[in-house]
Amino acid sequence: MTTSATSIAYFGPAGTFTEEALLGEPDYAGCSLVPCRTITAVLDAVAGGTSDLGFVPIENAIDGTVNTTIDGLVFDYDLLVQREVVADIHLHLMAPSGTQIADVRQVMSFPVALAQCQKYLSEKLPNAEQVAANSTADAARSLGENPERRTAAIAPRLAAKLYGLSILDEDVEDHPENQTRFVSLATSGVPAPTGHDRTSIVCFQDADRPGSLHTILGQFSARGINLTKLESRPTKRGLGDYCFVIDLEGHLADEVVADCLRDLHATVSSVKFLGSYPAAGIEARALRREAREAWHEADRWLSELRAQIH
Repeated sequence: MTTSATSIAYFGPAGTFTEEALLGEPDYAGCSLVPCRTITAVLDAVAGGTSDLGFVPIENAIDGTVNTTIDGLVFDYDLLVQREVVADIHLHLMAPSGTQIADVRQVMSFPVALAQCQKYLSEKLPNAEQVAANSTADAARSLGENPERRTAAIAPRLAAKLYGLSILDEDVEDHPENQTRFVSLATSGVPAPTGHDRTSIVCFQDADRPGSLHTILGQFSARGINLTKLESRPTKRGLGDYCFVIDLEGHLADEVVADCLRDLHATVSSVKFLGSYPAAGIEARALRREAREAWHEADRWLSELRAQIH
């Protein structure tokens, strides 16, 4: 995959997991990276045209959906997903050089990160005060700028390097299999199909009536389309008023997906298209390669059949 973007706004400051995931995308290497203090600021930068792309977290394996991102895409901005990136999340305990774990009386981090390290903290630092920061990287930045040997931060490895801190203990998270899914966003454009893609949509209902969700799901079931995510979100118009955020396998260019979206648009109140984009995963490249080979073989087969038409 390649990109023509020159600037990318991301959820910062420097040293966040978002930046780590972004730096892992080779074709973004030549872009100017613009850290933003909030996810909303990233979305504003893209929608306002000050950045070509935005890069934000959208889902975590432990904490689920990142509500600020989803609600922004559903209700407040007309942006399209360009790709997804899935990154392993490993948290590290870090402090100014010379600090020992026994010295630590205070631990700073983003509240979600602190929550994901409670088993470790209760065993290794049961008496340490836990202090909330704006982000994991912000905790490391604050400690690096104001060194205090009785204070430690929990943050990504990149943050320790950027802010001159020493790692006291590695992988302090309670669930080492934790991952976060990130997405890059633009004001327009749908990436070409790769053969291993995902499409994201939002379905709004006419009313909260029996069978409305079944009607929506039936469109996918009838066509054998696999859903990878189904989530209800309050529309903010009153209790009991929900929309459905749906991720499905396939691309807008696929006839079966296009046909499904057409029927959904005709049968529910409205459908918001959030994007068709390459699916992430360890085996994604291999699956895309197999899909291309299978498509070319099928195309040759079809061409041979059509050549027999008189």
